Amino acid sequence: MSIRVEHVSKLYGIQKALDDVSFEIKPGEIVGLLGPNGAGKSTLMKIITCFIPPSNGEVNVCGFSIFEESLKVREKVGYLPENNPLYPEMYVKEFLEFIAGIHKGIANPRNRVKEMIELTGLTQEQNKKIGALSKGYRQRVGLAQALIHEPEVLILDEPTSGLDPNQILEIRNLIRNIGEKKTVMLSTHIMQEVEAICDRAIIIHQGRIVADDFVKNLTKNNRRLEEVFQILTQN
Repeated sequence: MSIRVEHVSKLYGIQKALDDVSFEIKPGEIVGLLGPNGAGKSTLMKIITCFIPPSNGEVNVCGFSIFEESLKVREKVGYLPENNPLYPEMYVKEFLEFIAGIHKGIANPRNRVKEMIELTGLTQEQNKKIGALSKGYRQRVGLAQALIHEPEVLILDEPTSGLDPNQILEIRNLIRNIGEKKTVMLSTHIMQEVEAICDRAIIIHQGRIVADDFVKNLTKNNRRLEEVFQILTQN
């Protein structure tokens, strides 16, 4: 399995952000983590990527434990957080060369940066400052930095949030292309996003998984789909 989550819970004081969450994601799957704001999606992604520990449970990524082999997990994972932290004063190419230099396993960093710029459609923007880019292009820079070390697993937290319709389509197409060779897990609160990109949906509400099925099964079952939309519109 690319990702195995077993009985994971996360407590912040008395607030339970995640409550006994378990699932598995196979290599090559594109899985949408679907739920309303505050459902626990970002918390779960931060646990999988070793940014925060769970209160209970175990997570393995590509066979490595987040507790015992966290550095190995980080080598296998590319992560695009919701807020996409970048250095706005740096140029695109300069920033990606900086990120490539951090990863020790890249044999030819300059060639890899060139590949990522082409893959993510940043050729015309590579000599611009990040702060001068549109949000859509900043998301492309975030994807490039997440992919630069050739991870097996890609974790994307709300990758199209705040984009205009054209930018959303461009990023969706990019993610689909990337997903042909990698395991992808992305979070969203928009069902149409999951339908457009994902093979499978894991629906989370108030920290618990309430459904886990292939997208085609959810869309064929009108009653199930109505239940999903009810969940997504709850506060």
